[in-house]
Parts: sequence; structure tokens; C-alpha cells
Amino acid sequence: MDGSGERSLPEPGSQGSATGDDVEIVVNVGGVRQVLYGDLLSRYPETRLAELIHCLAGGYDTIFSLCDDYDPGKREFYFDRDPDAFKCVVEVYYFGEVHMKKGICPICFKNEMDFWKVDLKFLDDCCKSHLSEKHEELEEIARRVQLILDDLGVDAAEGRWRRCQKCVWKFLEKPESSCPARVVAVLSFLLILVSSVVMCMGTIPELQVLDAEGNRVEHPTLENVETACIGWFTLEYLLRLFSSPNKLHFALSFMNIVDVLAILPFYVSLTLTHLGARMMELTNVQQAVQALRIMRIARIFKLARHSSGLQTLTYALKRSFKELGLLLMYLAVGIFVFSALGYTMEQSHPETLFKSIPQSFWWAIITMTTVGYGDIYPKTTLGKLNAAISFLCGVIAIALPIHPIINNFVRYYNKQRVLETAAKHELELMELNSSSAGEGKAGGSHGDLDNLPPEPPGQEGSGWSSRLKLSHSDTFIPLLTEEKHHRTRLQSCK
Repeated sequence: MDGSGERSLPEPGSQGSATGDDVEIVVNVGGVRQVLYGDLLSRYPETRLAELIHCLAGGYDTIFSLCDDYDPGKREFYFDRDPDAFKCVVEVYYFGEVHMKKGICPICFKNEMDFWKVDLKFLDDCCKSHLSEKHEELEEIARRVQLILDDLGVDAAEGRWRRCQKCVWKFLEKPESSCPARVVAVLSFLLILVSSVVMCMGTIPELQVLDAEGNRVEHPTLENVETACIGWFTLEYLLRLFSSPNKLHFALSFMNIVDVLAILPFYVSLTLTHLGARMMELTNVQQAVQALRIMRIARIFKLARHSSGLQTLTYALKRSFKELGLLLMYLAVGIFVFSALGYTMEQSHPETLFKSIPQSFWWAIITMTTVGYGDIYPKTTLGKLNAAISFLCGVIAIALPIHPIINNFVRYYNKQRVLETAAKHELELMELNSSSAGEGKAGGSHGDLDNLPPEPPGQEGSGWSSRLKLSHSDTFIPLLTEEKHHRTRLQSCK
């Protein structure tokens, strides 16, 4: 550095005027040495690297408050940080923005930016979206872990009714909690299938019987089976409602609204059948009952409560509204264009089936979606050519948005599996940490743990081992060698 022509830093504690913009700052981040200049760092004086320019005047206390180590001979600052992340962070001094390289953990990168005192506003928008996505994943993992801990934990201060309420909620909402809960979940699933099959069989004429007025009605046996299923669904819903921690959220939940729609038509039909005849004509009562019986198809959606695949499909479709909108837009444009062309080209034929453009919409829909009922078809040469082109355009229009929708489904499904595995792994680490802390308190041998200094006065109850808490930065691992019983911050980021 002596022959570089640049001004070097003064000795620590000296009053040298190292305030020029030509000062060299030598940093060593995770073993990677880099030379920076004062005029570059002074662009953002509130950052940690800019504070190194004037830190030597404050002595070693100021130096070590900014870095991990300092070599007076080489005038070099040492930082035990991630060098790959530092290469990205230092770009803010050159380009005024920060880009996160692929392969770096977004949460660790945010911690690195906080350490170097670089504001997140300099992070590029694409990287911010990735960071927010990881934050949502961590919050989802924390929520799942908290739910599992709430199920495992028992508060002795809670009353008997509260404990009974939690047990009923866990029994009905968590099939994996116990073997009887799993049996009840399977039974509920089977009853949904049985009620759906009974609803379909009740429409078969050979299985219907004649009532006193000569009208065909469902067989009494099928009605009894349906009544038993509805009774089970009602009991299940009421128990879940009374045991729910938040009854308003429970009542407004989509799946619970589906449950109400599945059981409500039965009771409304029953009420109209026995009491409605006194207030209105019998014909109107029967029509109202038939309309309500159609609503029984809502019970098939109860299967989504017991099927993670249906839930994943629902969430994937919700995330694919843009692609679905493009699909509908493509089809709408094609239907309008080809129906108008078909109507115009078929007018010359005396036996044309295209009476109007709105009527031609139906032909365009079944043609572009490759259904082709054959009730409406072109008879002229130009009309057949138009039909062939509309068929090809329909296949292309449907195929284009399908791939993003499939990708959303696969991505969400894999993400749910990763979150579930991460939550279980987090619980295992917490259990490992608690067991290690318990062994440390019991006097177990863990190498350096036996040589820990005595506990500070007034903190005898805390224990040194209780400080080995699980975190995203430092994790105690008893299986490491005796020379090093914990990971460093840099190794954790790796």
C-alpha cells in the first residue's frame, strides 16, 4: 500500500487527518480480501463500511464495535460474515442498488444487509418479492409449529370445560392426533360418499315408489340412510362449532359454509313438507322441496375437507386467476369472431342451421372446446373451412394457459410438502435442543459444557444450557467434534 499513491489509515487513537476521500479501506470478509476507497464509501455515510473511515480516531473500542478483528500491521478489518452476500451488498456503492444472487438464502441476505447497515430500499424489486415470499413461508412454518405445540401443550390453569373443548376440537380437526380421531375422519369420509350415492340412486325410477297421490318418491330405505347421514353431519358440525376457539371465524370459513349448505336443505325440506302445506298450496310446496333437494349436491364438496389434493387444487386455481382470465378472454374473442363468420358464410345455404349470431355462439363454443355435439354444423365449403380454423384456434387457445396453471399446482403442492417437512424438522430441533439442555443440567458430559463457568449470581435458576436456544443463526449440535461444539454464524448461513 505504500507505493499505491493512496493515503493510508492512521494509527488507532491518533488524530491524523484521514478524512480525505482518497483513503483506502482494506476489509477481509470471510477470507476474501477487498480494497475499498473513501470516496466510494462516503456516498452512503450511514453504512458500516463508511463508518470505518473515521473509526481509528476513536481507538480500539470503536474499531471492535464495527468489525470482528483488526490487524494494525496490515491496516486490515476482519469480518466473520458471508463473502458471497458481501459481494452483492457492496454493489450499492457502485450502482446504487443491490441484487441478491441465486442460491443465497433471502433471510440470511436480509440479515447481512442489516449488519452492513444498508437499507432494504436499495434492494431490487425482484429480490424484494423473493424476500417477502420467504417471509411468508417462515410465518407459515411458525404458525404450523405453534399449532402443533398448542395441541401438545396442556395448561394446568385452564378449566375443565376449556380442556374438554380443546380435546373435542383436536379430536375432530386433527385426524393425525390419535387413532380414534383417524377412525372418525375415515367414517365421516365414507358417510359423505354414501350420502352422495344415495342421492344419485334416489333418482332411478326402478328404485322409487308411489305415494298416496300416485307420485314417484324416493324409497323409504334410501330416505332413512340419508337421514342417518344428515344426523351425523349435523352432530359433527355442532360439536366443531361449540369447540372452536373462534366461533365467528369458524362460521365464516368457506368449508364450514359448505357444511351448512349440505345439511340445511334437508331441514328446510322437512319443515316445508310438514308445515308448509298449511300455509301454501301443495304444488308450491313440492316445487320448493324439489328445488332444495338440488342443493344436496353441495355435500360432495365436503370431500375437500378430507382430501389435501382437492385443497391444493383449489388454492392453485385461486393463484391462477390471471391465466384463467387469459383463457376465457381467448375463447370469448374466438367465439365471437368464428360465430359471426359462420353465420355470414352459411346464409347462402337454403337449409342453414345458423339462424342468428347469438345462436351461432353455441356452435362456436362446442367447436372451439373440441366437444362437437353435431346439433349445429356448417353445410357450405367456406363454413366447413371456418369450422376447421376455429377448431385449431380453440386447441391452441386452451393449451397456451394450461402450462402455467399446472406449474402453479405443482409449485404449491411441493411448497406445502416442504413447509410440512420444515415444521416437523423444526420440532425435532426443538426437542433435540431441550434434551441437550436437560442433559446439561443433569451433569451430562458434553466436552466443553463441563468446563463452563459458574452461573452469574441471581441467575442460578436459568442454567447455562438454557442459553443454547434454537435459532436460525446458531444451533447446538451434540454430534460435532469435541474441538467445536457449535456452528459459527458463517457456517449457519452456508
